[in-house]
Amino acid sequence: MPCAFMRHPGWLRAADSTKPPPPAGRSCAGDRVRRGCRWPSSHVGNGVRQEMSSDRIRLSVGEAREHAERAMRGIGYDQEEARIVADHAIDAALCGYEYSGLAKLLNIPEHRRFKQPRRPISVLRETELSVVYDGGNNVGMLAMYHATRAAIAKTEARSIAIVGVTNSWMSGRSAYYVEMIANAGLVGIHTAGSAPSVAPPGGMRAVLGTNPIAFGLPSSRGALVFDMGTSAFMGTDLVYRERLGVLLPEGVAINDAGHPTRDPAEARRGALLSFGGYKGFGLALIVQALGLLASGGLGPESDDGYLFIVFKPELLVEPGAFEQQISELIGRVKATP
Repeated sequence: MPCAFMRHPGWLRAADSTKPPPPAGRSCAGDRVRRGCRWPSSHVGNGVRQEMSSDRIRLSVGEAREHAERAMRGIGYDQEEARIVADHAIDAALCGYEYSGLAKLLNIPEHRRFKQPRRPISVLRETELSVVYDGGNNVGMLAMYHATRAAIAKTEARSIAIVGVTNSWMSGRSAYYVEMIANAGLVGIHTAGSAPSVAPPGGMRAVLGTNPIAFGLPSSRGALVFDMGTSAFMGTDLVYRERLGVLLPEGVAINDAGHPTRDPAEARRGALLSFGGYKGFGLALIVQALGLLASGGLGPESDDGYLFIVFKPELLVEPGAFEQQISELIGRVKATP
């Protein structure tokens, strides 16, 4: 499967033409980098369409990486930062997530916090088993990557770690981080409390974020990863559909008067709904509450609170036993008639 860009953003073309270096370090895409990805490329101006466009621009993974890294350098990120963000976006595309791929890069310079000053990621408080980072108003794909690396290092040293991040935004796919953790032979749980965009059951106003929760478990077959948002529709895909002028599914959003809507622009002014009614709302509430451990609940950006809980399986079982048990569990599931 090849990769693709949407055609219209000038800032993607305006970046410098320096050839990027080969990828450094681990690629979370693993053998996915040999396959590829694609996205709808057309931009619809006015009107709302029923279906996504089938128009595609095809790129190899190498071409996609070159474009993505050059684009990130063109809006002020250094070479290593550009590599980290590009790797995240390409991995998402290779997993089949349309707008979390290269198109997601459009959101970075469009985001209101991109225009605010950023500073180096710093430690707010730290113990042997925990650390809370001030993300320095950096995009979450950078801050969460460094937090994940720190969580892995602390866990390898002390068998368990809790890591929080505040003052960051747009963290991308949570699965990316827990896959890093699982590929290190560790168990990872990641929650991401975000700014209000979801209304409670029966409510008319957004009070919770889309608030994903993700799990990564090691196995001898490779990482077992589960990543879900607690809203009925992804906030990322809402932005994508608004950009393309495509209707939302039924029953996922309300307008600012509290009425059901399929118009993504109306939904952005109104609110998304929780998936599964009270069950999804309950999960979203807990994720938001856990985020307070990192954000402290202070300041205008306090809704953005990210938490990692990571531990070695060997705290509870013999070395290698859990990985084998997970592999056997996966095998039983896949063998079900």
